[in-house]
Amino acid sequence: MCTVSFIPRSRGYGIAMNRDERLTRVTALPPAQHRLGNRNVLFPSEPGGGTWIGLNDAGVCLALINWYSVPKHVADETISRGMVAKSALEADTLGVVDQIIASLPLARVNPFRVIGIFPGPQKVIEWRWNLEQLGRREHPWKTNIWISSGFDEPGAQQTRGKVFTTALRQHSHGSLAWLRRLHRSHKSDRGPYSICMHRNDAATVSYTEAVVNSSQATMRYQAGAPCCAMKASVHRLNLKG
Repeated sequence: MCTVSFIPRSRGYGIAMNRDERLTRVTALPPAQHRLGNRNVLFPSEPGGGTWIGLNDAGVCLALINWYSVPKHVADETISRGMVAKSALEADTLGVVDQIIASLPLARVNPFRVIGIFPGPQKVIEWRWNLEQLGRREHPWKTNIWISSGFDEPGAQQTRGKVFTTALRQHSHGSLAWLRRLHRSHKSDRGPYSICMHRNDAATVSYTEAVVNSSQATMRYQAGAPCCAMKASVHRLNLKG
């Protein structure tokens, strides 16, 4: 259950993600810098080490959402989907991400979608795993949104998609202020379908925002729902190209 939004910028991009989870789930750890292969990487993490969004010093960002519309599940010995994005963060090119994801033991990973942002070639790529086939879809380099929901994925996509389409008509669309308002949104009603999601048993538990330019990436992380006035931590990563 998540919402990911992307905005292209003159020299880089911005991306934001609401992470929606059950309220009984263990609290995640805030972003920290790590070394994976030859790259410095920055990401928040599960206690087990996986992540749902991260970026590396090549300016590449990967965001992972569950694919609830696929009803199949791994029978046993499941590998956390959070390890998919983490593993691929050591890559600096689209081709290497292809290789890393394809080499993972996907038969033990539940269905997922991974959105990859590659600022050099200005590519937005979505990898989709349905327990039978790993597909790849290219999106245009323009403002976009991806939505998942374990409550009612088609319903959430329809409702949040309409809110996004309406927001695109605002004069401020594409700005960071616009992006943050979008992820705080309770339109059309505060509940399971709103972008800032609230249910009795689950809610938006964090907001992560990454802004990448030609020399530096900045990640802002806010624990809790973005509609709450909670202080965000700010983390920076120098880019190497």
